[in-house]
Amino acid sequence: MIETREQRKDLKARKHKRSKPRRHKRRRRYARKITLLFLFVMVFGSLTFYHVQRIIASNNNGDVYQSEIEKMQALEPTAIINTLNATDEPSWKLILVNPWNALPEDFEVDLVQIKNGHLIDLRILKDLQSMMDDARKAGFSPIVCSGYRTQEKQKKLFENKIADVKKRGFSDEQAEIEAAKWVAIPGTSEHQLGLAVDIVSSSYQVLDESQGDTAVQKWLMKNCYDYGFILRYPYDKSHITGIGYEPWHYRYVGKEVAKIIKEKGITLEEYLEEV
Repeated sequence: MIETREQRKDLKARKHKRSKPRRHKRRRRYARKITLLFLFVMVFGSLTFYHVQRIIASNNNGDVYQSEIEKMQALEPTAIINTLNATDEPSWKLILVNPWNALPEDFEVDLVQIKNGHLIDLRILKDLQSMMDDARKAGFSPIVCSGYRTQEKQKKLFENKIADVKKRGFSDEQAEIEAAKWVAIPGTSEHQLGLAVDIVSSSYQVLDESQGDTAVQKWLMKNCYDYGFILRYPYDKSHITGIGYEPWHYRYVGKEVAKIIKEKGITLEEYLEEV
């Protein structure tokens, strides 16, 4: 059958008419896909932005100390110990607070003020007074220059140490790490227990290594154990305690434990690891 020109034109028009809806359907499908993709990108982007803002907000809300605690806890400590059943001594005497063990959240202390205004745990008052009185009877003049500290006080001391370290050319992050070797990060200071005291000689009240050469410190280092105290941060134990040498920092652990620590020449961390 031979098609006329008019028939061919009519057939072509019908084919074009049938293909037009198909093209529209394809375009609508493409449009829907593009719309869904756009919505996905917007939702994902919003969630990501929200998460980033939360991180920034937390870093700006004073969480720097918590982050530093986490950094220290990520290190390999010599000893991380649960002290509750360590010995027959009451557990409060042996609470371990160091760069890897923060102050218990529910910790409470009954404080008493000594003559020069500093606060200590009431339970160590008798032994501390006996030690100070006997030192004076022996001809020395010891002074308690620091006792219990609040979180705010420890925070201020730590920030001051960071500022001091920065003056020596350390970056912000390096300054925090270096400062933590000499001043405990807030929340990890034994002074917050009320069981630690800093004692200096009245004739030399500077907190540096030379303090260990004074007659007062030599007497205390020899005799503090008889009163239940230990030199908490000895010269050659920084890798265990996490704190540099402090010949003025004494911690109450009770007479029984103090005697063992003295005889063995160990730290509180090492003692608790053994028992």
